[in-house]
Amino acid sequence: MCKPRKPLPVPDLDTQEYWEGCKRHELLLQRCKQCGRYRFPPSPMCHRCMSMSYEWTKVSGRGKLYSWIVVEYPTHDAFRGDAPYAVAMVEPVEEPGVRLPGGLVDYQGVELRIDMPVEVVFDDVSEGITLPRWRPVGCRGEE
Repeated sequence: MCKPRKPLPVPDLDTQEYWEGCKRHELLLQRCKQCGRYRFPPSPMCHRCMSMSYEWTKVSGRGKLYSWIVVEYPTHDAFRGDAPYAVAMVEPVEEPGVRLPGGLVDYQGVELRIDMPVEVVFDDVSEGITLPRWRPVGCRGEE
């Protein structure tokens, strides 16, 4: 019996640049050229000022833990061997209010808390896709 494969993102016109940045181990966010606000998920129009003008900007990859969940019983067969695993929403330091999703890594033995500092790490999961993951900082002397 074949082991089920984990679903991977499928880059599209709006997200292609984001995923290309991840492949280079760079976290990129769209930034509106009119109002200067960052946004995620990527879209052709700023939801604050309605401008269609934006640029992709490399950000620090640092943020604060906004929310998380530890999955004990995965609903997709391909993730059963990974359980328990954590999925997080992170607020980047560059733009409070933006939420970036990703797996949480190296969190075992760490007391997770809202607003704790995290940093992005990149996981080359296939030849074409690199996923951003989030790791707590300052808990084991990483700072």
